[in-house]
Amino acid sequence: MDRSLPGLVAEFGLEHSGSIDGLEISGITVRASDVEPGDLFVGLPGVHTHGAQFAADARERGAVAILTDRAGADLAADSGLPAVVVESPRAALGDVSAWIYQTLEDPPLLFGITGTNGKTSVAYLLEAILRQLGLVVGLSSTAERHIGERLSVVSRLTTPEASELHALLARMRESEVRAVAVEVSAQALSQNRIGGIVFDVVSFTNLSHDHLDDYADMEQYFAAKLALFEPEHGRRGVVSLDTEWGHRVVDGCRIPVTTIATVEGVDAEWRVEILDRRAEATAFRITGPEGRKLETSIPLIGWHMAANAGLAIVMLVEAGFELEAIGHAVQDGIDVYLPGRTERVSGDSGPTVFVDYGHSPDAFINTLDAVRAVTAGRVIMVFGADGDRDASKRLEMGRVASENADIVIVTDYQPRFENPESIRKALIEGTLRAENQAELHEVGVPEQAIRLAVDMAQEGDTILWAGPGHEDYRDIDGVRIPFSARAEARAALREAGW
Repeated sequence: MDRSLPGLVAEFGLEHSGSIDGLEISGITVRASDVEPGDLFVGLPGVHTHGAQFAADARERGAVAILTDRAGADLAADSGLPAVVVESPRAALGDVSAWIYQTLEDPPLLFGITGTNGKTSVAYLLEAILRQLGLVVGLSSTAERHIGERLSVVSRLTTPEASELHALLARMRESEVRAVAVEVSAQALSQNRIGGIVFDVVSFTNLSHDHLDDYADMEQYFAAKLALFEPEHGRRGVVSLDTEWGHRVVDGCRIPVTTIATVEGVDAEWRVEILDRRAEATAFRITGPEGRKLETSIPLIGWHMAANAGLAIVMLVEAGFELEAIGHAVQDGIDVYLPGRTERVSGDSGPTVFVDYGHSPDAFINTLDAVRAVTAGRVIMVFGADGDRDASKRLEMGRVASENADIVIVTDYQPRFENPESIRKALIEGTLRAENQAELHEVGVPEQAIRLAVDMAQEGDTILWAGPGHEDYRDIDGVRIPFSARAEARAALREAGW
């Protein structure tokens, strides 16, 4: 439903230039290339350019006005668009988007998940359990955005811009979605991408070395995550105490929280216990206050995946669902599919092959531990590292891989504008720092790297290809080349006769 632009200006007490009389707005976007007729275009100041420079393009596509700061209004003056002026367009974006899309009216249950690793898994597990409980569910994750049973789009960001997120929530409301799981990245919190949204339940998975290209140090990275546990973002919280950072979230949060742990010796209100670990599934028990228990399984490997499932279950309890009802819904297991998260792509014979999205030292440790527990033979790991991203973690990624696998094959992943040889060099230097070094191979071309792994593997061995996960492209010098690790791994297995 269209909204009145004069009504928006009056509602928020905003300044404007140019005539806005009678103008109606049907949407809002920060990208000129995404403008639809009737949209309000938002000109955000950037590091290198100001979005308001694209005001003329936005008008050609049908924008009726621009919302920007004073500098942006000056840049957009020649476009002919009337300008609504705010001090910080990014800070205002969430509340303005909520008003335009009316997302505060009859909102669904909102779940927000933050942490270094596990966000996507928890989001998908929440979606799966809620569906098994009979609800129509929405999902916004690193991998995909779902509206009920329909796939919306492959994600561009872990957490979309506020304008896109509110538009997604509005579309979900039209589809009668009653609960939504949203991944919340540190960058999303720092950049106000969840502005105008208060989650019913938020959660913290863990914190480990990552994104230090965006944050000065781990303390600053942690502070960004902690912001989700403020009253303006969440009503209740669930915190994993499996890392020391979880204890600090509990100490620093300003909303009621409950705690959960998988590791021994930690005093948490809820506990996850592994009952059985197989290549096909992991069974676990969750125990809570007053001895309440639930036993189920997930078609995933690793204690960390059981921890993610336990976190999702406790989030649902905190949202008001009865543990008994959840237990009944998942008594035969949680019916979840996680694209590219320790995803098995091999058949019943030959080596087992998993493709995973993990790209940090902590993710490597957890996934290799999970793989080792279900492997009778050798563990072969294929991996690379992101270019133009946090380079400080590469040595530790290499060390962890070499320490925990029998054979490692260092290859390219997403070099972007960085020299792939220099990325591999850092990873290899890391492998050589391992106390117990694995057999090492360097194969820059990933299609050749996975074929070498398959050629070396025998029945009973496991190959873990870490990094690409669900992604369907490789970024090389700014060009996105179609690429699927899952498809390449399956092709390599077929070629080898498996």
